[in-house]
Amino acid sequence: MTRPETSLPSEYFENMFRGTLDPWNLETSPYEQRKFARSVEVLGARTYDHVFEIGCAKGVLTSRLAPQATSLFAIDVSGTALRAARERCADLGHVGFANMRFPAQAPHGKFDLVVLSEVAYYWNDRDLGEAAEWLERHLIAGGDVLLVHWTGKTDYPQSGDGAVDKLKAHLGETISVCIAEHGADYRLDLWRKLK
Repeated sequence: MTRPETSLPSEYFENMFRGTLDPWNLETSPYEQRKFARSVEVLGARTYDHVFEIGCAKGVLTSRLAPQATSLFAIDVSGTALRAARERCADLGHVGFANMRFPAQAPHGKFDLVVLSEVAYYWNDRDLGEAAEWLERHLIAGGDVLLVHWTGKTDYPQSGDGAVDKLKAHLGETISVCIAEHGADYRLDLWRKLK
């Protein structure tokens, strides 16, 4: 299988969300519900001051992360998805949203949790490198990175395993691995920044 050399364009995601009410069955599939529940569970009882979620889609995971955040900033490349996310989280005053294409567009603040759920494999090698550089500058010491990715076959620029492994290689000894789970259909990684 030949993988694309460029990161997937914003139009790909906008077309997905315009084409169906629930692409990838984020709101209904047992796979997604199990994955979202485990994503929150591995964070334990920790409350994070500043959370950044990349690729929030319709805000299903965002709404589950919100109770563990003092403030949560979520982005997506699809305006259609963001309208649904804002509606879902309308009663959560500490949650904000923006239409951004990471890593080319990224916030300038510091964060103690960055969530990449089903997004890193959409990026080419250059964007993975830029994402790692951003994490090095904007994740505080002791902050966490949560990564959750499908491990089945894709026609994306990266496989789930490949994307996570490349990102980890870029970050090198600046992070420690707290959790590395490989299930039947997805992997979950929780990293902590050392310095």
